Amino acid sequence: MHNQGLGSWIHRRRIKSADQTALISGDDRLSYGEFAERVDRLANAFDARGIRSGDRVAYLGENHPAFLETLFACGVLGAIFVPLNTRLAVPEIAFALIDSGSRILVHAASLTDVAERGSQGTQVVKRIRVADAAAPVADNAAEGFEEVMASAPATHRDENVTLDDPALILYTSGTTGQPKGALLTHGNMTWNSFNVLVDYDFVSSDVALMIAPMFHVASLGMGVLPTLLKGGSVVLEPRFDPGRTLHLIEKHHATAISGVPTTYQLLCEHPDWETTDISSLQKLTCGGSAVPVRVLEAYEKRGLSFSGGYGMTETAPGATSLAPAKSREKAGSAGLPHFFTDVRIVDETGSEVAPGQVGEIQISGPNVIREYWNRAEASADSYAGNVWFRSGDMGHTDEHGYLFISDRLKDMIISGGENIYPAEIELVISELEAVSSVAVIGVPDEKWGEVPCAVVTVRDGFTLEPDDIQTHLQGRLARYKIPKRVVIIAEMPRTASGKIRKADLRRVHAVS
Repeated sequence: MHNQGLGSWIHRRRIKSADQTALISGDDRLSYGEFAERVDRLANAFDARGIRSGDRVAYLGENHPAFLETLFACGVLGAIFVPLNTRLAVPEIAFALIDSGSRILVHAASLTDVAERGSQGTQVVKRIRVADAAAPVADNAAEGFEEVMASAPATHRDENVTLDDPALILYTSGTTGQPKGALLTHGNMTWNSFNVLVDYDFVSSDVALMIAPMFHVASLGMGVLPTLLKGGSVVLEPRFDPGRTLHLIEKHHATAISGVPTTYQLLCEHPDWETTDISSLQKLTCGGSAVPVRVLEAYEKRGLSFSGGYGMTETAPGATSLAPAKSREKAGSAGLPHFFTDVRIVDETGSEVAPGQVGEIQISGPNVIREYWNRAEASADSYAGNVWFRSGDMGHTDEHGYLFISDRLKDMIISGGENIYPAEIELVISELEAVSSVAVIGVPDEKWGEVPCAVVTVRDGFTLEPDDIQTHLQGRLARYKIPKRVVIIAEMPRTASGKIRKADLRRVHAVS
């Protein structure tokens, strides 16, 4: 085949396992043979609508087979797939569409209003609407997804696409300014999948339940693509609900799920946790932050352990992984570098530091992006020696090379000349059984410049006072690390992937 990229994967799978179930969505199932035919039809339909190699096609919607059909159809043509966060406001959607130069926007019917308004004044020349469970929305300006699919032949195309060609543009959160589009190549996504297969032992019999949105690279790169590469089955769920997730694990005999610590906490705290048959589960991957000990214990009682890890959009996304067998011995660690990836810790001069010393985490490997879309300056500033990607995260390794994340460089608190890493404080606060979630931020202080402030939510059925947290921290942390203020709130602001939006907390609580 001439196509060496993602666009060839489903066709290659059709050759090897046409009758094996590829996708499950609600009551619908697609075999690899059926999946491949739909991808080919959509690729030909895009071609008939003027999409060529290098053109951009955006997608706005929750987890749905159409997301993956659009991704792989773009890969067949050598076009670039641009998945958009469904939580974006209209101006943010417009920014991503203009910045990427997307020509087609495929979107869920339930998001017609924001899709229509967000695409006005952009280079989008056609919208394609995907029917979903929402009430029908009148939209005469868009074509129906199934109608577009049916309009084209199922002839397979074999375009010349290399591993160095761009596959996706994924926009970063933009917490430090305008969002940047991370330009991920077919090679980045392929090598990341190889890392997952090697370090997490995915097999063709795996059934991966996707409860995190695929427009985030963690769900796509650490779950969906490795499973499809191996010929396993992917269960697509539009949004996370703990009770329904437990039901789906039992119904489909799911072997793999992934999420952030909050995901797993909500599952084990659900009333159906003890009575649900989860014996099929074998792989639980978790990223974003360390898993609280009480959550580890809840899963260990069911015979399960976590694979931890660290990564980011720019590494497609895996950089390190922690094997389940080490989840206790190396609690709090993000693990060792993935098999085909290298990680180092450097000081402000760019020199590597000794184990135990905190510095910036830098990453190198075939899964790491080489550039941002139309951001030459940002691309140049993101690399050391044109080899090592500068993560902006702080961390250290132990004597065995295991990585421990201190915090985001931008989240680090400098108090009276001392560097304070919020993640360290959060881990100790999360030991309290009453704590549901915690985020530590820096707030202005006349004497010290800034001091830590802990923002906490409390578990249902528990009570907690700010003084309880202060008392718990005494003797466990240096005095300058203990938050000078504790704020208890009803609900944490979170991203679609479940991560706490610290920027929102700073805007509300960072007052002197």
